[in-house]
This record gives sequence, C-alpha cells and structure tokens, in this order.
Amino acid sequence: MTGETVLEVENLKTHFFTKAGVAKAVDGVSFSLRKGEVLGLVGESGSGKTVTGFSLMGLVDAPGRIVEGSIRLAGQDLVGRREEEWRKLRGSRIAMIFQDPMMTLNPVLRIDTQMIEAIRAHAGVSREAARERAREALARVGIPAPDERLEAYPHQFSGGMRQRVAIAIALLNEPDVIVADEPTTALDVTIQAQILYEVQKLCAESGLAMIWITHDLAVVGGLADRIAVMYAGRIVEEGPVGEVLDAPAHPYTLGLVGSVPSHNRRGERLAQIPGMTPSLLSLPAGCTFAQRCPRATSVCAGMPELAFSGGGADARAVRCHHPHVDLAAAAAGPAGDVR
Repeated sequence: MTGETVLEVENLKTHFFTKAGVAKAVDGVSFSLRKGEVLGLVGESGSGKTVTGFSLMGLVDAPGRIVEGSIRLAGQDLVGRREEEWRKLRGSRIAMIFQDPMMTLNPVLRIDTQMIEAIRAHAGVSREAARERAREALARVGIPAPDERLEAYPHQFSGGMRQRVAIAIALLNEPDVIVADEPTTALDVTIQAQILYEVQKLCAESGLAMIWITHDLAVVGGLADRIAVMYAGRIVEEGPVGEVLDAPAHPYTLGLVGSVPSHNRRGERLAQIPGMTPSLLSLPAGCTFAQRCPRATSVCAGMPELAFSGGGADARAVRCHHPHVDLAAAAAGPAGDVR
C-alpha cells in the first residue's frame, strides 16, 4: 500500500423519495480508500451498504438520489455528473462486480464480443489488441484455456467461472477502484476461496483499490485491510480489520461477531442481536441501535458522533456513547479496555 488516497467519500446521503415517506438508505457516510487497499463494508441486510456501492457508481435511479455529500475520485468530485460523464468513468476509472454475474454478462453474446466492446468503449485500440487484452484478463483471474473460453457463451460456464469472467471484465481497463457487491455469496467455499485469493493478489500486485461489500465477516477477515461496519445507513465502526474483529468497540459490531457460529461453543444456541433494524422511513432521533442495545442509557437519545482515534491506516472510529473499547486508551497502549 502506497498511502496515496484514490477515493474520498464525505457525508454521503442517498435518500429514496416514496409515497410512504423519505427512506434514508445512506445517511452521512464518510470514508477514504488508498491505493492497493481493500475496504470491507459490512452490515446486515438493509444497512445501506449496497446503496452506498451503487451511489459510488452513479447507479442510483429514481425515486432515489444523492442529496448531499461528495465522492472524490483522484480529487475530482463525481456527485452531480451527467450520465454521459458517468458512462466514461464506469469501467475505466471505477468499476463494479455484482453479486449476480449475469447483471454484467449478456446471455446472447459470446464472451469475446462483450469483453472487446468493454475495452473499445474506453480505449482506441484495434479489435485484435482488445482481444489479446481480454485473453490476458481471463488468464489473470485463473480461467484455464482462455482462448477457448473467449469463444464461449455465458451459459457454457459454471457459476464460479461466470463470476471470474465478471471480475475480468471489471479489470479490463485497469480502473483505480472496484466496488464488489457480495460477488462470492452464491459460490461454494472452495471456489470462493480461490477467487478471494486471486482478488487479494491482484490488489497487492497492481495497486488496485477495492471496496468489498458483504455480510460475511469470515470473508472480510481474510481479505480486507480495513473494515467499516454499517447500521441503518450510517457507519458505526471503522478500523483495521484485525483490531475491529478481535476487539469490537460498537455493541452492534460485537453482536455481529458473536453471531458467527465459530465464536459459539458447540451445542450452545447462537448469539443473537435482539429486535429488528428500524425502518429507514422513520429513524429515531438519537442512536439508531439504542432500542436493541443492552448498554443503552438516556444519553443515547442523542446521536453520537463518529469519534476517531489514531491516524492513517491504523485509525479507528466508533459511533457510540458507551463503546466496549476505549479507543483513546487502545491507541495509547498495547491493548484496549474490553468491558
């Protein structure tokens, strides 16, 4: 990791204007991403992580829109860009890998046709040069016999192979940032492990920065450098992945870690977070997790700020009045106070 910041998101708010009211899907999200870094964006369904990813790609359609904040890619703000400008950026500067590879692949076109078009849409190269680049991209993600695979159709691939092709397409134009929205969720663990290894290797070798959106803490623990935990449209904890998973500061993060089967003794009931996520149409004025939190007090009627400790790649942050870890003490000493 070079330390060079390639993406800065500040106070991003993406709301959906419906007949039932305004759903605050993303409500003040801020983070940065450095070259070669993998940021894990985690949270349960409805936390806002996928909408955050779509916002970064300019893919939020009516009734949703970005109402506030900035998305700076290499210093240039993307918010408010026209669709024509977004089309030039997507695939060339910032790309996305979807959970379903068929959102990327056209079922009636051969793989080579799709990959060549993706290259020539952004680069003035010949078809022969584009085809060679496509072949190299397939080889990079571990697809055997890439020349033969280029002539195949998507239905002739397994689910894991289709996802590898989707990753290869995202890499074609060497973007600065890739947003990956749970791309290995539907794959078996063996194929998942292979793809995660290849992605991690690509980021380390090429300096590619990646946001990996998932609900799977095990995947994030083995892949990401940093982790940002989202709840009800906001980031509630952020920091180096090992520190956050080993010593969670926010009660919600602790609940997520505790609900992983490997963290429970054999034969015991799985730990659960009580209650339900509040409706995005009527979020409480204070801490949105207070109604589910065993540490909540009257002070939680006020919204806690995201408090930071440390700096650079070692910075940690938590949005909680009663965190499990005193981040200031943790930054000053070898270990935090886990209560």
